[in-house]
Amino acid sequence: MTEIPRYYAAACQTDLPCILDRRALPERVSRLLAMIDRAVVGYEPFFDVKLVVFPEFAHAAPIYETVAELLDKLAVPIPNEHTDRYIKKARERGVYIQTGTFLESDPRRPGVVYNTTCLIGPDGLLSRYRKVNPWLPWEVHTSPHDLADYDLPLFPVVETEIGKLGAAICYDWLFPEAIRALALGGAEVLIRVSAYMDPWGATPPMDWWTLFNRARAVENLAYVVAANQGASADNYPPFSWPGGSMVVDHDGRILSQADPGPGEKIVVGPIDLAALRADRARRHGHHLLSHLRADAYTPFYQQVRPKLGPGRA
Repeated sequence: MTEIPRYYAAACQTDLPCILDRRALPERVSRLLAMIDRAVVGYEPFFDVKLVVFPEFAHAAPIYETVAELLDKLAVPIPNEHTDRYIKKARERGVYIQTGTFLESDPRRPGVVYNTTCLIGPDGLLSRYRKVNPWLPWEVHTSPHDLADYDLPLFPVVETEIGKLGAAICYDWLFPEAIRALALGGAEVLIRVSAYMDPWGATPPMDWWTLFNRARAVENLAYVVAANQGASADNYPPFSWPGGSMVVDHDGRILSQADPGPGEKIVVGPIDLAALRADRARRHGHHLLSHLRADAYTPFYQQVRPKLGPGRA
């Protein structure tokens, strides 16, 4: 593996109609593959784009009220013909692709749907991340954490020529433990695949989108590449999706950001693994990973899980 210590990442936000049936997936994937071409070829005179990230629901959203409906109309197994097309594109362009989410069925677990994003590179399908924290009460798909016999890593990290990559989906990022798990697994670039809606979006006074992206970068001394839905309310009702996709460095500096507001946009920013690694090796202050006293908090996490609030199960 020949390491690429400096490159650019592209966060690609989409503004496409919400699909109602899996038969629309081939056309959707064609649109997203074209965005990869635009990102890589368009910026080629200036720098190498090596990582391309898409938002949550880029393929399909859990728009039906029951798991049975999702399985009947939208869910697909992984790998599939769509991931095969992404692999072909990754090889053609020499890039790594964090796909938008699929609603994933699993023949080993009838009746279960996951919300899943795939990391795909020139060597194939490298990892699947299944959303650990569904956005309750609207998301009815399963958290792998809640399956007693689930035996795969909840927070996979993949070592690649562009660094150690780890991804999590949207609501996961409001839980510092989820992203810390990726960092403790070695992740240098934290990838956020998200569909974050107003009023918690990319503008004051709430601005949670920007707040949590920057905080997670600082907490974990890692880059953040965050792609958000930019769909208008007409395309993905009932919410409006504010975009604001961004790249953040390991000190929480926003290196690039799409203007807030709906619309299809590609925003690119630099990833400097050499600088990150030098800072991780040199710093004695504000190195939150090395200063972590995990055992101080363990007793609290061993307590019984708090009773869930009204309307939750």
